[in-house]
Amino acid sequence: MKLVSFVYRGRLGVGAVVGEGVVDLGARMPRLRGGLRALIGRGLLGEVREAAEGAAPDLALSDITLLPVIPDPTKILCIGVNYVAHRQETGRKPVDHPTVFTRFADTLAAHGEPLVRPAGSGSLDFEGELAVVIGTGGRAIRPEDALSHIAGYACFNDGSVRDWQRHTSQFTPGKNFPKTGGFGPWLTTADAVADVRALTIETRVNGQAMQSAGLDMLIFDIPAIIAYCSAFTPLRPGDVIATGTPGGVGERRDPPVFLQPGDTVEVEIPGVGLLRNGVAEGPAL
Repeated sequence: MKLVSFVYRGRLGVGAVVGEGVVDLGARMPRLRGGLRALIGRGLLGEVREAAEGAAPDLALSDITLLPVIPDPTKILCIGVNYVAHRQETGRKPVDHPTVFTRFADTLAAHGEPLVRPAGSGSLDFEGELAVVIGTGGRAIRPEDALSHIAGYACFNDGSVRDWQRHTSQFTPGKNFPKTGGFGPWLTTADAVADVRALTIETRVNGQAMQSAGLDMLIFDIPAIIAYCSAFTPLRPGDVIATGTPGGVGERRDPPVFLQPGDTVEVEIPGVGLLRNGVAEGPAL
């Protein structure tokens, strides 16, 4: 099942994607109103699945405006340097624990919405990733139980403003400019992914492949990430964890390849989705 957050005629909605259309779950089932995060938190995915199964679409995808998969997450945790090829291209040494940083909700951009390159910076970089959305919250989750806490998966582009990221060793500023993180187009529920380790990911800029890897190549796999993150902070339904980017980022290419206004960047994970964003120049600060 593929679930989207959207706006239609000024109304916020949640829908199930069927072909080129959407089953408007909020309109059909008023008790489901409140957004995708609330729906997940109330444990209603099973009820939604029953409502959407065999239903004809109420709206065309072309008639709605997509929002980031979870527009209002309470936490966005990002895992850095989590593929060997990316660790090697950055010159970092192996570590014993995941590298974790945070993003804010207003950094997210929906599928089809432009990523915004901050004015005065020419170093907006792409980082294609798989995002995990938590379904059942918890603290100190054991690795062997971690997959049962996942609501689903989505494509993510952890866009990085490299000059701001390099101001100090604490690179939070470079990860938190508004509308620099693509998240979409939808949530593919966990039951639709037989083996997350068998997934592949590719990032393309203007049709040219820049990053390509298998999810079995993660240094810290998804159960290890969930266990580690839940040890220091309670995870709640709708929380988002971006699992890390493969090698091939623009900053480490010779010459560097940074995103320019007018570019199109895609993150594709077959079986999960294809996230596409243009690039626009931001207003002067």
